Amino acid sequence: MDIVKNFVDIVLHLDKYLGTIIQTYGTWTYSLLFFIIFLETGFVVTPFLPGDSLLFAAGTFAAIGSLNVYYVIVLLASAAILGDTVNYHIGKFIGEKIYESENLRWIKKEHLLEARDFYEKYGAITIVVGRFIPIIRTFVPFVAGIGQMRYFRFLFYNAFGGILWVSLFTLGGYFFGNLKIVKDHFGLVTIAIIVISVIPAITTFLKRR
Repeated sequence: MDIVKNFVDIVLHLDKYLGTIIQTYGTWTYSLLFFIIFLETGFVVTPFLPGDSLLFAAGTFAAIGSLNVYYVIVLLASAAILGDTVNYHIGKFIGEKIYESENLRWIKKEHLLEARDFYEKYGAITIVVGRFIPIIRTFVPFVAGIGQMRYFRFLFYNAFGGILWVSLFTLGGYFFGNLKIVKDHFGLVTIAIIVISVIPAITTFLKRR
């Protein structure tokens, strides 16, 4: 049980353990980062995985030479685009009946409905904006698939949003992550990133209320 607990802790807080992982696994770290971002964006049952903070942390380690910033951006943008594509097709396959289902064992229905409302309000640009909002990020492509959004239109916004999201957070870590004040309060910075990311979702919720 301790092994399982430790493994889950590492996966859920990968940004915290990234330094150790790089030292232990070297170039295999790129594959692990790819896998985490792909899962976080590709499946509605894994919105709890780190996204923004992980990208920021990867950029921070790239700044000190532990990772190659170009590899990080290209690989993780590819993971984000591929993840949303898979999520879209899963939603398209399942269809609208999922909204009526009361037995959603692995999916929180309120997250699904919030993503649908967000999508209906902002349209296709939601694919881009949703990238920057935890949880909403995971559900938006799923909802777009359910809504039968034209695939090539979805792909355009998916690619643009994925590249923009990964580039901004990775380069943010690359240029600011190693400032003394940031290094000394990295945990607080991570929390701040998460809080700022969810502000649009909170604002939408309050307006709806």
